[in-house]
Order: sequence, then structure tokens, then C-alpha cells
Amino acid sequence: MSIQQTAKEAATAAGDILSDYFHNGVTMRTKSASVDLVSDADVNAERAIAEVIRKHFPEHSILGEEENSDDVNTPHLWIVDPLDGTTNFAHGIPHFAVSIAYYRDGQADTGVIFNPILGDWYIADQTTGATHNGQSIHVGSQTRLDEVLIGTGFYYDRGAMMEATLASVDRLFKQQIHGIRRFGTASLDLAMVACGQFGAYFEYQLSPWDFAAGRLLVEAAGGKVTTCAGGPLPLQKTSLLASNGNLHDDVLNLVQR
Repeated sequence: MSIQQTAKEAATAAGDILSDYFHNGVTMRTKSASVDLVSDADVNAERAIAEVIRKHFPEHSILGEEENSDDVNTPHLWIVDPLDGTTNFAHGIPHFAVSIAYYRDGQADTGVIFNPILGDWYIADQTTGATHNGQSIHVGSQTRLDEVLIGTGFYYDRGAMMEATLASVDRLFKQQIHGIRRFGTASLDLAMVACGQFGAYFEYQLSPWDFAAGRLLVEAAGGKVTTCAGGPLPLQKTSLLASNGNLHDDVLNLVQR
């Protein structure tokens, strides 16, 4: 079975679990921060993903949000978020996703993002480009900030990091952007850049499982992804700026302050 087929099988298995909990209910718990939620849905979905991957590629490593924490410095690495958008999920909002990426020798090779409630599939790889439900997608062609929507996200920190995000939002509004959107699911925010719905998206702290698949989707759709300081994206907690490419330097100038 191919890497992409395995990723889709794993995402489907996790999506079935999430859909069941979403419709029938689940008890939420908190992790390190009082607003950082987790549930049996997250844990069981990640176990299902790992089971599929290990069935087809038992020698590969897995880095996951909940239970799997293999070394990232490995030739074959799967990076998985079983439930990106847990807070939306907890409040009955059907805007969340399973995110699965495969990295070969440290480079993004395949990415799959799946919203099981809406049945939306976003898939990217190095050979076939980026698709949404089987149709090719491409970032927008806008060249001015006053032509676009910008996406953002907030980490669980409610102090300095939130204030820095709000300050950047203020600077962006002063450039007459069409608006700011904060939907709470990084993988789907990145998908919106890839589809041309956002001109750019930024966030000041994300983990690899938040962006591993989405960054490849943006790049395969013709966009650009860096840290908010303009550097290459590491496989560790980092800031992130994704754009259609044309607007990257303009947004970078505003968010890197």
C-alpha cells in the first residue's frame, strides 16, 4: 500500500471514531492549561491512526500529539494530530480535522487533512500537488493586503503571546485587509490558504502535528511557509506564517514585530 493510501486509511479510521463521539457525546478533560482540552476521542483516534500505520509500515516512526513521541530525526516519520480543533469539537462545532503527514529524511512528502463531519479531504504530495476533494487547488493571486482575508490563531497562553497576536491583528487592520478570521483549527486554516480563501495565516506557537500536513498543502498549492521571523520551519514548536507568496514579505513585516 502506498504512503498516501495508508494516510487516507488512517484518517478514515480516526474520522469514524471522532464522528461517533461528536454525535454521541464524550467527556472532555484538561491537559497542562485549564483551556487545553483532551478526551477519549483524541486518544482513541490517535491509537487507530498508529495501528494503521504500523500495520503497513512497522519500521516507521510516529510523532503524535497524545501518545506517540518517536524521535523526529528518523528517515521515515509520520506526524499526526488525531483531533485538530479539540475546542471546536467539545462545543459541537463541526470545524475540526484529522491531520496526518509523512516526512522522508526530514522533508515533507505527503499530507492528508480530513474533516470527517463535512467529508472534506485535503491531500498533498510532492508529485501530484494539492487537492480538495479530488480537485486541484491553488493559492490566491492577490498582491495587495487590501484584497484579502487573513487567518490567525491563539495559543493557550492568555498573556504576552495573546497580546502580541492582537497587536499584529491591529497592524494588519490598518493595512485595510478585508478582515481577520480565527477558526481554531490550524490544519484547516492552512487549507484555506492553499485554496485561496485566506491571503495569509499566522500563529505564534504551533507544534509539528498542528502544521506538518498543512504546510505541505500550502507549498504544493504554490504558497510559501516560514516562521514569523522569516526563517525555515523546524520540526518543533514554532511560529508560522503561510501565505500566497505574493503577500509574504508584506505580512512578515507586520507580524514579526
